[in-house]
Amino acid sequence: MENYKTALGLLTSAQKFKIKLGLERINALLGILGNPHKNLKCIHVAGTNGKGSVCAILASVLKEAGYKTGLYTSPHLVSYTERIKINNKPIEEEKFAKIVFEILKIAEKNAIDPTEFEILTAAMFKYFSDENAEVCVIETGLGGRFDATNVIETPLCSVITSISKDHTERLGDTIEKIAFEKAGIIKTGSKVVCLKENAGFEVIKNAAEQKNAKIFIPAEKALIKYENGTNFAKINGKTYEFSLLGHFQEENLTLTIEALNQIGLKIPEEALKSGLKNVFHPCRIQFFKEKNLIIDGAHNPDGARKLRESLDFYFPDSPRLWIFGALRNKDFAKIAQTLFKQEDEVYFYEFSHKNHANFDEIAAVSPVGIKKIPPDGLKSLIDRPKTLKIIAGSIYMAGEIIAADENLKKLVFGENI
Repeated sequence: MENYKTALGLLTSAQKFKIKLGLERINALLGILGNPHKNLKCIHVAGTNGKGSVCAILASVLKEAGYKTGLYTSPHLVSYTERIKINNKPIEEEKFAKIVFEILKIAEKNAIDPTEFEILTAAMFKYFSDENAEVCVIETGLGGRFDATNVIETPLCSVITSISKDHTERLGDTIEKIAFEKAGIIKTGSKVVCLKENAGFEVIKNAAEQKNAKIFIPAEKALIKYENGTNFAKINGKTYEFSLLGHFQEENLTLTIEALNQIGLKIPEEALKSGLKNVFHPCRIQFFKEKNLIIDGAHNPDGARKLRESLDFYFPDSPRLWIFGALRNKDFAKIAQTLFKQEDEVYFYEFSHKNHANFDEIAAVSPVGIKKIPPDGLKSLIDRPKTLKIIAGSIYMAGEIIAADENLKKLVFGENI
């Protein structure tokens, strides 16, 4: 435990918490580690929204098919170990600490100045290689072309999910520029899965053609149905119980099924069935019936639109109470205007992220009046009967709320942590 805390302190120091896009540092680290990423079979996933869901579904189905499956995602909610999993079990804290210390020593000895994400990515590749993971599902952190994960040379398949404007200060201020960065994960002669409806499709298609990569466009779209309190997915005429709520999951599921068809691994029907039923992706329209509570990220306008559409689909007549916070570098005005209806109750939650928007900033742009959390606190709002409560606006905020409440943490993670 002490080793983990020490490793975390070094990993999250002010010097490491920065964004420096480029592959020189990660390649240098991995080279000294023996290039563990070259031993791995990877599915590489990029996009603005939906990439986390696609990764979670892929990993769930592959695990159920009997493959030892690595999963790398970000950000985490409560613990950094959530980012690096095998068969949905987070890396042990001691193993995490040991690998991080090894990478930091290598970096110091060789005058490499890696970012936090580069250290985590190097640690992930080493861990998956050490543990002989049979297939790895890798989510990009930011963009694609210069993302630390883009050292993958020959992916089984690349997947590009929906593209919208986010991280414009890093990736560009148009859909075309952002799509160009995401399409940077496409490798020469590889397979790429993308929907034709993707706003960046033409850019992605051109990138694939330039690299002689074959682009696969799913022929049939998956459909989401909700009957008698149970969520179902209809795929190629068959119906499966599906644990992830949201109409927008139709896109993600469609991409996932096509990717599974293209990776060249055997996926029995029973594995697909149990994988879809058991897929775990916390705080993405995660609904807790006993509390009438939803937790979701909805950290950009497109995510907010998808959450609002899903609420209108699943809970059209429920009075809504929001616990809302956002980062200052997001379009929180558009997020608030998309999410809130005039009759909604909205409470502002101030979380500890250094870049959070304050009460006055959000109140000034909200279409409805916003209140501060009452003196009797958050718990009284979450426990309010009959009203549908929604925690949304930032995954960092959701993680902070969950970490502070042991009962909520058990509810969110169940046996998955």
